Amino acid sequence: MDKIKKSALEAVKAISSGATVLAGGFGLCGIPENAIKALRELGPTGLTVVSNNCGVDDFGLGILLRNKQIVKMISSYVGENKEFERQYLSGELEVELVPQGTLAERIRAGGAGIPAFFTPTGAGTAVSDGGLPLKYGEGGKVIKYSEKKEMRDFDGKPHVLEPAIKGDFAIVKAWKGDRFGNLVYRHTAMNFNPMMATAAKVTIAEVEEIVEVGSLDPNHIHTPGIYVAHVFKGESYEKRIERRTVST
Repeated sequence: MDKIKKSALEAVKAISSGATVLAGGFGLCGIPENAIKALRELGPTGLTVVSNNCGVDDFGLGILLRNKQIVKMISSYVGENKEFERQYLSGELEVELVPQGTLAERIRAGGAGIPAFFTPTGAGTAVSDGGLPLKYGEGGKVIKYSEKKEMRDFDGKPHVLEPAIKGDFAIVKAWKGDRFGNLVYRHTAMNFNPMMATAAKVTIAEVEEIVEVGSLDPNHIHTPGIYVAHVFKGESYEKRIERRTVST
């Protein structure tokens, strides 16, 4: 029952090349910073990564992208990463853009054992009709487009069928955790981390503080330990933001 690992490197060492990895957080907030750095050091390649975004050029998932470890991103927002843009347009990176609420629900459905669901979001657009460029080739020519999805009307409105998302691994960031793997998140870390923790075969949680079993209020545990395989304490956190706007 003791799921504590001594370091980020020890916790993520099982993540192998070609794996699908769910990475929690929102933008640069509440992300598993130490797990990402450990993956860069260990160097698995050919990763498919599911995340709200891909960080920035020198932080977050951006460091894996710059290290050519990611071959496909499934995201909802990618606007702050120039290297992401370069790799996508040059054909080095496949990108599946998903409406943000749909992305969250696809992951939640994966953890709940729901294979697919209907949503009105994106119905009647390229999201449902297909034709979104997923991958470019030489000369800027699109070599792979998104496919048309099943549609159905509910209450007189068109809905699109969206498949669930599941991962081989999930790397999540929590505020507190115990050796059984029970987790409590804080503030922005509640975005994507809780549902990703349920949607992977192996969930790896990095926490700011490891507490004694029984010290967490059972009524306030966000992720029960049954979903978590490994827990480690992060060494340090930059907790950066993507962009700061200064008003005058």
